[in-house]
Amino acid sequence: MCQVDEHYQEPLEESTVPSVSKKCVKCKEATAAVVIRAGDTYCRRCFKEYFIHKFRAMLGKNRIIFPGEKVLLAVSGGPSSCSMLSQVQEGLSEAAHKKLRFSPGIVFIDEGGAVGQCAEDRRAKVAELQTVFRRTGFPFHILPLEQVLDLSSAAMTTVPPPPERPAGAYKAAVDDFIQNAGSSGSALDAVEAEETSAPAAVGEGETQALQQLMASAKTQTAREDLLSTLRQHLLVQVARTKGYTKVMLGDNCTRIAVKLLTSISLGRGAHLAQDTAFSDSRFGDVVLVRPMRDYSAKEVAYYNHMFKVPSVFMAGLDTKSTEKASIQRLTESFVTKLQADFPSTVSTIYRTSEKLQVACKSSSGADRSGTCLFCRCPLDTAVGEASAFKATLVSQQLSQANCSGAQEALQSSAARCPSTGPPAPASSTQQCCSPDGAEGCGGAAGTAGCCSSAKAAEKMDLRPLLCYSCQLTVKDMSSLEQLPPYILSEAQRSIRRSKMREELTDFLLDDGDED
Repeated sequence: MCQVDEHYQEPLEESTVPSVSKKCVKCKEATAAVVIRAGDTYCRRCFKEYFIHKFRAMLGKNRIIFPGEKVLLAVSGGPSSCSMLSQVQEGLSEAAHKKLRFSPGIVFIDEGGAVGQCAEDRRAKVAELQTVFRRTGFPFHILPLEQVLDLSSAAMTTVPPPPERPAGAYKAAVDDFIQNAGSSGSALDAVEAEETSAPAAVGEGETQALQQLMASAKTQTAREDLLSTLRQHLLVQVARTKGYTKVMLGDNCTRIAVKLLTSISLGRGAHLAQDTAFSDSRFGDVVLVRPMRDYSAKEVAYYNHMFKVPSVFMAGLDTKSTEKASIQRLTESFVTKLQADFPSTVSTIYRTSEKLQVACKSSSGADRSGTCLFCRCPLDTAVGEASAFKATLVSQQLSQANCSGAQEALQSSAARCPSTGPPAPASSTQQCCSPDGAEGCGGAAGTAGCCSSAKAAEKMDLRPLLCYSCQLTVKDMSSLEQLPPYILSEAQRSIRRSKMREELTDFLLDDGDED
């Protein structure tokens, strides 16, 4: 043990801190301009080659995007998605060493209505992004998030994916594309004929409906989860209508590490592989791809600063929020602070996500369990009786039974002791349509619709149609009336199909039954 009067004869060694005065670790000649990690110092030219090679190696290693395929780039205006756009533009240029072979398009979803931005600020931000998009020469589509309220029920359908191609199909497609490149033109020329859609006009009523939907979520955690779900639905629908088969997302390594821990905290442990993997095929015909998942936020920031990659700041739900405002914000703060003291934190979490795989299920099991109404992932609620999920359900049922018993006791005591005051007005949910009434049923004059649809939405039990995490989101919502119509119509259709299946269950043959 250490003693007070102990003397140390040997001097302590000083640790060397990497500095920009060192030589590049790759070329060994030029002076280093950036320090990525301890000991990883790169000059300007080598850092650019390293950054570009990592992007193209990620696409070439997975071999998901075939030559000539239409790919939609989801650009939010942030540093990571704008850097992804810059890499695609660099890969399609004439000076590229190994050119990309797909046909790109750009989509931007304006979420200003959900966060309460005024119309002038939204138009200014959209104008800045339009300038960036026009410089690329790619077709772009700018859509307000309010359009998610007008989606049809077809947006919730999972289209079967195309048949799997043989092992050598990718190499054959590359050879065929190279041979026909001279006659058919480059991939960039193929997308020039596509028209660019201008920002659609948004009515004040649609913006108010979207804000009411976001306000129906009582917690910031539920609002951010709901916003992510709506954004994903709109992205997939745009890709389907425009003929794109792949959607590139700008999630970097740091964002994926935060998403992994956040998903575990929100009860999405069964869907980690789909939420953080390179490719996500939950929607069938449209595959979500994350080519930036190998870059840290530090690398992206250095590259954008050194090579003047433009980006536009967009305010979100978590802008200027405290660390404890939501689970997503708290997890992000935890990971970034831990990364500052321990530089291998993000990479360790990221390498863990690479080892996750989607559990293989039989087709019959997948059909019976179904998919979640919100996130479109396989339901994780079909578990055994001796499970934590079943224990949680039992606890909720007992709590609801105790609350209903207390309410009945209060009502019976009030009936025994009548009050002398005037009778209380009936609640809006108990009123009925009146043919000669001037006011709308259950509301003030001028309200659209009838109370029957509102009652149907309130009485609808969405829990059997949702995974555990989405059940928590719906539980935090004060009312289901504000949900988009395409979600409610799909829920009603699923409920009718389940009731019909229960009625016909005695007449259906199991997979193991013989003729």
